[in-house]
Amino acid sequence: MAIANLSDLLAQGVSGRGVLVRSDLNVPLSDDGSITDPGRIIASVPTIKALADAGAKVVVTAHLGRPKGEPDLKLSLAPVAAALGEQLGKDVQLADDVVGRDARARAERLTDGDVLLLENIRFDPRETSKDEGERLSLARELVELVGATGAFVSDGFGVVHRKQASVYDVATLLPHYAGTLVAEEVGVLERLTSSTKRPYAVVLGGSKVSDKLGVIEQLATKADSIVIGGGMCFTFLAANGLSVGTSLLQTEMIDTCRQLLDTYADVIRLPVDIVVAEKFAADSTPEVVAADAIPDGKMGLDIGPGSVKRFTSLLSNAETIFWNGPMGVFEFPAYAAGTKGVAEVIAAATAKGAFSVVGGGDSAAAVRALGLPEDGFSHISTGGGASLEYLEGKSLPGLEVLSST
Repeated sequence: MAIANLSDLLAQGVSGRGVLVRSDLNVPLSDDGSITDPGRIIASVPTIKALADAGAKVVVTAHLGRPKGEPDLKLSLAPVAAALGEQLGKDVQLADDVVGRDARARAERLTDGDVLLLENIRFDPRETSKDEGERLSLARELVELVGATGAFVSDGFGVVHRKQASVYDVATLLPHYAGTLVAEEVGVLERLTSSTKRPYAVVLGGSKVSDKLGVIEQLATKADSIVIGGGMCFTFLAANGLSVGTSLLQTEMIDTCRQLLDTYADVIRLPVDIVVAEKFAADSTPEVVAADAIPDGKMGLDIGPGSVKRFTSLLSNAETIFWNGPMGVFEFPAYAAGTKGVAEVIAAATAKGAFSVVGGGDSAAAVRALGLPEDGFSHISTGGGASLEYLEGKSLPGLEVLSST
């Protein structure tokens, strides 16, 4: 699809013009409200900085968490505004509201190169409304903030699979462009779907099979191996007739997993051992057991060392690797070895020339939390769900609208 990008907009000149930027600043917060992983903020900086440096009056819109269409102090973008300002090396104003009196007043006072962040866009129920008229009304108010000569830059790849006011509808009202981040993500995913060097290995983790079903079905015919870990592996193990104790299990997906295993027996690879515990807690005592010997009263919280060894042989010679989802509860040190082991194998393959993509979300957070160098991977995506839907071949509304004139 032909999409105009940021360089096209900058070539026209943006000095003195209002530019509305949809960024993905949905970062994880600790209980005290501090940012635990600033990855998405850092990834959003190049587009915002390029526009500000070129003299645009930049109005940024983004969401944080899942407020129920009304203000929630715990999900204010205040810590994000401070962190974004540090990364940009300049003050980032935060409006008290989304498109209300404070947002309008601040937008009117912007001078060339200023950056204004609107409060959490999902505080307004129209953002996620299924009613097109409601979304359009919010989109028009957003457009008013940048004026008649304004432009829209879509740079929140993590939300391009959503048909929302700040992602989709504003692009129908303004000249629209893909930001640096969105253009880069699309380029990487096109490479994964069209010109893939083999052997091609896919590593899938996370909790639910249902979240990854579409991508498994799509990639099983393209990949040489699909390695499965994380909570979702227990539904596959159950489909093989094994007992999984009290491990996470999607019983309604067992038949589907059985069919996948039957159809793609030469592609899908499961763990051979599991790290189990009596309870889901960081201080629970870990025990390594064979995958076919999980005790009735215990739950699996990570893949075991034998599984890492097995997966290493599959991944070490791969030319292309796509990884989405941790292998275990990496937030608990005792159950992080599986995720770290697999990540280190992917990084080693990358060092030998493989093209590796970390598919956003928890996988990206795990790379940073475990202290692994980000440049050890070819690309770390900012959009887990969007990446998966793209690879499934689904139409992403936020990208489709950018390709329209």
